[in-house]
Amino acid sequence: MTVKWGIIGPGRIADAVAPDFAHVPGAELVAVASRSAERGADFARRHGVDRVHTGYRAILDDPDVDVLYVATPHPQHRAIALAAIEAGKALMIEKAFTVSSVATREIAAAARNRGVFVMEAMWTRFFPAVVRLRELVAEGAIGEVRSVQADLGVRNRSGADDRFFSPELGGGALFDLGVYVVSFAQMLLGSPGTVAASGALTPSGVDLEESILLGWPDGRSAALQVSLQCAMPGSARVIGTEGWIEVPPRFHHPDRIVVRRHGADPEEIVLPATGRGYAHEIEEVTRRVAAGETESPVMPLADTVAVQDVMAAVADRVGMVPEEGPADLR
Repeated sequence: MTVKWGIIGPGRIADAVAPDFAHVPGAELVAVASRSAERGADFARRHGVDRVHTGYRAILDDPDVDVLYVATPHPQHRAIALAAIEAGKALMIEKAFTVSSVATREIAAAARNRGVFVMEAMWTRFFPAVVRLRELVAEGAIGEVRSVQADLGVRNRSGADDRFFSPELGGGALFDLGVYVVSFAQMLLGSPGTVAASGALTPSGVDLEESILLGWPDGRSAALQVSLQCAMPGSARVIGTEGWIEVPPRFHHPDRIVVRRHGADPEEIVLPATGRGYAHEIEEVTRRVAAGETESPVMPLADTVAVQDVMAAVADRVGMVPEEGPADLR
């Protein structure tokens, strides 16, 4: 069975993802939707896409599209996702999934009620190196995991008109970078009992950086940092009672991990990704949709909701007020 894909929003991330469809047997990219006819046509030409829809509503009505990859700015995800679910389209929604816990729960409930597959595009979880990390943790290779540390920062010198600094377009460190560190910690430790955070905001209310400390009732913890104004290593460490696992930079798309067990030499495990690394999440969605499943066990909706809850708490602690986008599907 060939699962036919469409892309909504031919921007920077869609440009990066599109070439990896060629690495996934059974997946075919057949359509793209843009509010700009010119941008849509240019994207289609560069990536060999057959059909261009001007406006988002048209691709929802395209009977030849099975799955939609939603690659628009975060505040637009809710309106697009709810309309797509109503149209019966399976979805892979770019991270951050939405800009609020309310919207995330709304999408998850709609998907479950309609029996439609929906997954957050958290590519990190599907990298072979991260899959192996989770296997080692489950096997008890480093004992009980007690702490996670992760950082991700870029020295962004884009102009004030860049999406990264636009509250209307979901800009800021939390939604673009924080989602990685929070999801990584949630993947290994579950949902925290406490969330502490500090950060800095621009005059327009966009967050430039955060330091986040998550706590669990049994003493486990996660120390996380993200920034749009300071470059950071982009590494992660998973610390257990019998050793630790290092994920070298950049931890959110790694090709290796280093296992350090007490009393043993370090073990480097090298597991390169396919293509640019997006092929693994595309393969997961394609396989699940072809099998008639409605969620991914690797990135279930419950995990997406849990991550969004933490980000909502962080936003509240630093004084950020995320803005939901308009429900305009033209």
